Amino acid sequence: MQLDILCTKTQKVSSQLELNDGVFAAPYNEALIHQVVVATAASVRQGTKAQKTRAEVSGGGKKPWKQKGTGRARAGSSRSPLWRKGGVIFAAKPRDFGQKINKKMYRGALASILSNLIATGRLMVVDAIDLARPKTVDLISLLNNLNIKDVLIVTDNISENLYLASRNLYSVGLCGVHDVDPVSLVAYEKVLMTSAALKHFEETLV
Repeated sequence: MQLDILCTKTQKVSSQLELNDGVFAAPYNEALIHQVVVATAASVRQGTKAQKTRAEVSGGGKKPWKQKGTGRARAGSSRSPLWRKGGVIFAAKPRDFGQKINKKMYRGALASILSNLIATGRLMVVDAIDLARPKTVDLISLLNNLNIKDVLIVTDNISENLYLASRNLYSVGLCGVHDVDPVSLVAYEKVLMTSAALKHFEETLV
């Protein structure tokens, strides 16, 4: 298949890129994409919360009062979960939320996402994204020329000017071709990608 490469200044087609149909014309597998997106999002969860059970809090070794005769309720420890400063009944512990995803599944989900982006017109390809200055207004002007606002920019080489210009825009994401993930690809309305980055996907997903 052939994909148009746009000029960032005029929004006109400057050339065309020949792509592998096996990668960029893959069938849309919603169930696979959902599974991989959920697994990717779960893998970044820290899971570092921790609470103490009644066995871990300090104190409580002695029975507070005798079993009978005081008129008060029975108590065996001052660190019971019912007491102030007592342990937590179902205490949270550090855990790993990661889910296992096979490489073939991950590559298949990426191919399906990219194919769907192309089919729905959400993927825009340019030769390069060059900014002469590290100015946010310059990047906004470039995006306005392409008539896009909510966009993920994927490039093979993140320049310092592009990084500095994009970091203050909440509706613009920026990542290198080696760092892109399924969650980012589906989170934005448009994906702006350089031709070199697209060729990298073709080589790795074929």
